[in-house]
Parts: sequence; C-alpha cells; structure tokens
Amino acid sequence: MTHSPADRPATRLVTAGRRKEWTAGIVSPPVWRASTILFDSVADLRAAVRSPNDRLYYGRRGGPTQWALADALTELEPGAAGTMLYPSGVAAVTTALLSVLSPGDELLMVDSAYEPTRAFCDAMLAPLGIKTRYYDPLIGAGIADLFTDATKAVFLESPGSLTFEVQDVPAICAAAKARGIVTLLDNTWATPLLFPAIGHGVDLSILACTKYVVGHSDAMLGSVTAAPGHFEALRRYTHLLGQCISPDDAFLGSRGLRTLGVRLKAHGEGSIAVAQWLAEQPEVARVLHPALPGCPGHEYWARDFAGASGLFAFMLKGGDDAARARLIDGLELFGIGFSWGGFESLALPVDPARIRTARRWQGEGLLVRLHIGLEDPADLIDDLARGLRRFTYV
Repeated sequence: MTHSPADRPATRLVTAGRRKEWTAGIVSPPVWRASTILFDSVADLRAAVRSPNDRLYYGRRGGPTQWALADALTELEPGAAGTMLYPSGVAAVTTALLSVLSPGDELLMVDSAYEPTRAFCDAMLAPLGIKTRYYDPLIGAGIADLFTDATKAVFLESPGSLTFEVQDVPAICAAAKARGIVTLLDNTWATPLLFPAIGHGVDLSILACTKYVVGHSDAMLGSVTAAPGHFEALRRYTHLLGQCISPDDAFLGSRGLRTLGVRLKAHGEGSIAVAQWLAEQPEVARVLHPALPGCPGHEYWARDFAGASGLFAFMLKGGDDAARARLIDGLELFGIGFSWGGFESLALPVDPARIRTARRWQGEGLLVRLHIGLEDPADLIDDLARGLRRFTYV
C-alpha cells in the first residue's frame, strides 16, 4: 500500500509492508514457503545473483513474506535505510556487533545490558581479539572520556534489561558520531513506536521481535534496522552468517505488528497503574519503572519517549530469597518464565549484582521483575497484594 511519509505511527502500523506485488490484494501478506527458486533462463538466474534483494533468488535470502515484515519495520523508523531479520533477538544483537567490529577493536558495552549480550562479548568477542569495556548506563555525554583510538562501537540498552536505567541516548550518540564510532541500541523495551531510535542518532536499532512485535509468545524473531551508511555491511554479514527466518515466523511478526500500537498502550497504562500501587506498599523499598520519577534516568524517558511499555521491577524491603519465592510462586495471574511482551503477565526473581562490573549494583533489597500483560490491572494488583502478604507472613 502507498502512504505519505507524514503518516502517523498508528497508520504506518496498518499500511507498512503491504506492497501490492507482495500481497496480490490480500490484506495480510501471505506465507510464501520456498527453498529452491526456478529461473526461466541462465540470464535470469545471473541477474538474480547480481541483485538478490527484494527479488526471488534462494530461500535463505527470503521472499515476499519476510520482505513485507522487514519493509514494515523500516517504515516505523523514519530515516532508516533498511532492516534485516533474525531467528531471535540474540541473533540480531550478535550479527549487528559482528558487522561493525574486527580483531583489535574495542567495544563499549552498557553495564545494564541483557545477560546473553554480555555473554557473547565475554565468551565470543574476546577470543576473536575484540575487547569489551563496560560502562555506567548513566554516563551520558561523559562517554567521550572513555573513547580510545581502538573504540569502534558503543552498545546501548535503554531502559536496562533488569534495572531499567534510561540512558541519554542522543548525548551518547552525538559523542560517538563526533569520533566516527558506531552506535547500537537494544530498543526492545520501547520499540520504534515509543522511541524512534534512528531519529535520535542511533546507527543500528535492534529489536527482540519475540517480545512486543510478535506479541503472543508463540514465535522467536529479531531485527536490526540500520541508518544510512550502515545497512550494506549489516546485510553482507547477515548473509555470510547464514542468518534467516522462516516465512511462518515472519507472518506471525507481521500479524502482531498490526496491533502493536493498541497493545503497547494497554501494556503501558497497566504497568504504570501497578507500579504506582506498588510504590505505596510498605513491603516495597523502591519501584524501577522509567515512567516514575524515582527511576534512574527518568528525566530522559520524560524527554524522549512517547510512552511506557509493560516491563519494570520492584525492590522488596527485607526478606530473603525464600520469602521472594513465596511471593512469586503463589501468584495466580502472573506466570513464571523468561521473555515478555505477550498478552500474559509474568513475574521473575532477578539478581543483577552478579553480572554488574562497571559500577556495583546497590539495590535496597531483593528484586522482582514484572511484565504487565493485558489482564485488568485491578486484578493484577489484587494478586500482588496477596503475594506481598505471603512475603511478609510465613
């Protein structure tokens, strides 16, 4: 479908990635399953080899189902050059990093990053001769003081995966750009709807589409959207590493994308309601929700973000791990599990101190991470109230 570049995000969610040549008039881009592609002639095959993108060539390079999703994600990031798709968020993170780093380079990695991202840096980049230094998520423009001649990339995650520090992304990106350093952002918490990363100076914007894009906890998916000047290298490394996704998963991503706006609004409103209630409970020491003033970097959230999503954490006063487990185990509406972004609420015990290195984590108590799904917030609050009573009384 054609649309104006000025279309608002909610409109782009509906219209993006629906070219007529990919849909043949069908409202949702259909599932095209293929490995081998047949050509009418040797000349036609050779032409496809020279121009394998957005043209049927081989199944690993995708087809209309994958292209429709990639095109839609690109359109959600004004100013972006293109998007590549991956079988998971971790695959998106690792391929993006490999596309900008070489042996002898240095990476500055935010200390609040998703744990598998840290594991990749420590277990895979290090043996390749790529050094990783971890930095305080609240460093802002001060990151310039950490740059060396070897620094080639800065990785951001805002808010942080477990502790929800909001980074001053524009300041960090401006400092990096002045030195020719590439910036990468894990933007899974906000998605481009709440934080259009390319527009804020990010070079490579990464999503674990498994979360809010798919939205139903039934497919693994990742994406990287690149600013001009960075897409060709990303595409080349993606192809060299054999990264590809199934058309069935791409279809689920496209289908989820259409309702992303209304779901995120509900997730955000529910999470703020629950977070505000938790902040008033005597058993709670602190709530780490970017939309609440007590969260580190809240001022950057208020300045840069269009809203909140459903993921945040809270600290308990006193107690021990057994008491925290009692709280979580008895919850009826919160599942216990990894990932998030689906319609169901989740609760997870998290212990960030063991993975922080740049700055010692100094939480006031044990931490519980919540994802607020699409249930009625009043019911979730009732469930948590019973949980807090279990935490306090054996």
